[in-house]
Amino acid sequence: MIRFLIIAILLFLYLVLGIPVLLVEKLRAKKDQEASDYRCLRLVQWMFRVMLRVAGVQVTVIGEENIPDEPVLFIGNHRSYFDILLTYSRCRRLTGYIAKKEMLRYPLLRDWMNRLYCLFLDRSTPKEGLKTILTAIDYIKRGISICIFPEGTRNSGEELSLLPFHSGSFKIAEKAGCPIIPISMNNTAEIFENHLPKVKKTHVVIEYGAPIRLEELDKDTRKHLSTYCSDLIQETIRKNQSLL
Repeated sequence: MIRFLIIAILLFLYLVLGIPVLLVEKLRAKKDQEASDYRCLRLVQWMFRVMLRVAGVQVTVIGEENIPDEPVLFIGNHRSYFDILLTYSRCRRLTGYIAKKEMLRYPLLRDWMNRLYCLFLDRSTPKEGLKTILTAIDYIKRGISICIFPEGTRNSGEELSLLPFHSGSFKIAEKAGCPIIPISMNNTAEIFENHLPKVKKTHVVIEYGAPIRLEELDKDTRKHLSTYCSDLIQETIRKNQSLL
C-alpha cells in the first residue's frame, strides 16, 4: 500500500509541477519542434523509471535490438496499467500511444498525452475510429512511432491468455507501410492488478520480436495479419513464462 501511495503522490506532483514545463515547451516548440518533443519525451521517461523503481519492478528485456531506427507500429498484449510505463520508458524515438477516449476525462494527464502524440480512440462509430487510424498513419509518415494494444482493453483473464486482436489496429501498418514490432509481456498484472490496491515487487519479462514487414509476408498471412501477430505473441509469452 505504501508503494501505491508514493507512486500516486509522484504522479500528482509531476502533473502539477509540470504545468509550467508544458507552457515553456509550447513556446520553445515554435523554434524547434523536434527538440522540444524529445525533451518532453525524456522527462516523462525519467518519471516513469522513477515510478517503476519505487514499485520494485525488475525487468528482463529480450530482443530490444530488433527495433529498427525508423517509425514502427508497436503492438503488445495488455494486462496492466504498468504496461505503458514499462514500454514507454524504453522508447528511443518519439512514440504516440493509442488510448481509450475516456482518458480525456483527466486534465493535465491528457495534456501531456496530447503533447507526446498520443491518440484517443472513440469506438462509438466507425467514422470516429477511422479518424484515429488516419491520424496514426499520418504520424508514422512524419517519423513518429505508434503503439497500440490490439486487445482493446486490459485482459484480466488467465495469465497466458489473450483477448482477440482487433484487425483495425493493423490498418495503420498496412497504410503507412511501416514495420510491426510485436511486444510480449509476462507477469505485469502481478505488479498491481492481481492484488489491488497493493503494488508488489515483481519480475516481468518483455520481449521485442523481429520486425514484421508486410511486403515480405505471403498473401494469406497478410489477410489474417491480426491472427498471425496474436499467435506470435501467444507463443512468446508461453516461452518466456519459464524465465520468471
